[in-house]
Amino acid sequence: MAKNLNELVASTFLEIADGIESGSFAAKPKIALTGMGSEHGEVNAIAGAQAAAKTGIDVYYIGTLEAEGVTTIHVADEEEGHKKMEELLDKKEVDGAVTMHFPFPIGVSTVGRSLTPGMGKSMYIATTTGTSSADRIEGMIKNAIYGIIAAKACGKTNPTVGILNVDGARQTEKALKELQAGGYDITFAQSKRADGGLVLRGNDVLMGSADVMVCDSLSGNIMTKMLSSFNTGGSYEAIGDGYGPGIGEGYDKLVMIISRASGAPVIEGAIKYAAELVRGDLRAVAEKEFAAAKKAGLDEILKARKEASTGKSSEAEEVKAPPKEVVTSQIAGIEIMDLEDGVQALWKVGIYAESGMGCTGPIILVNESKTEDAVAELKKASFIG
Repeated sequence: MAKNLNELVASTFLEIADGIESGSFAAKPKIALTGMGSEHGEVNAIAGAQAAAKTGIDVYYIGTLEAEGVTTIHVADEEEGHKKMEELLDKKEVDGAVTMHFPFPIGVSTVGRSLTPGMGKSMYIATTTGTSSADRIEGMIKNAIYGIIAAKACGKTNPTVGILNVDGARQTEKALKELQAGGYDITFAQSKRADGGLVLRGNDVLMGSADVMVCDSLSGNIMTKMLSSFNTGGSYEAIGDGYGPGIGEGYDKLVMIISRASGAPVIEGAIKYAAELVRGDLRAVAEKEFAAAKKAGLDEILKARKEASTGKSSEAEEVKAPPKEVVTSQIAGIEIMDLEDGVQALWKVGIYAESGMGCTGPIILVNESKTEDAVAELKKASFIG
């Protein structure tokens, strides 16, 4: 009994000391990091982990190295590391994870956070990896909501939203203004250029004219890489907090993406970003924002958008899915615009399939036993070569 009491007293004093050092007496967020696979080696990865751990975060490093203040979970290789990370998330032994690649399902994409050089301001880039929708405009509309969710979960109560001047920006603007008119609380940014407007230019990226910059994932990915490594020649990402968390309606895992080129400062930033999202209860914020957007007419706006782009009603296109199966086999080589059609082509012949995004692009997921049949069917329908 005395031993248990002593352990409790010792633990309490350690928590008080940690609270004084970090400035917070709340429970420490538990964040895992997979460190194998970095172009800069594990030493770089664990240096970022160790720096983040000094700020009041319990960091679990999945790899082969050890460092003071960091809990190492030893694994033999990168594949085992990813399996361990997913196991920790599934068992809720960690609150979130930072990793270099992850196959998010379609509908989920990541909101990065970069430091803009003009004013030294943080900007949420919505989005940077993954695919919110196979339809570009629908994806950008969703990206705006995802960006707002990330910003609000990190304490930005009224984030300003701008749209990068890329293909589809004006259609996205129209849809977001309809959403605003329907009652969704969204504050639009204004360009710092003389003609203003919420469609923002490259200059605005550098100046951080918006708290949330809305764009397609490919543009966002390029922006993140440029902002993080423009002063290192591109080989080492030194600035910012990485490519951010995967966000999507109903998605309940906190998985943060960094690059194989991310340096220790970006890895540290990504872990801190994850901890902010844990403390800000990302899931609760997401549920609230999705509910508010739907109340303001999001589903109707997206449905009208889909019908306008295809010339067909969504009801006419619906194909019933076969019984759900475990899908672990990945089929690559399909264009993003054909992804959902490819899934439905398999459903039509009785093969259960799901769409996803692998580390090299769009994928279709099927049961291992159905792989050959699925590949044959996709080739027959000219979805893959």
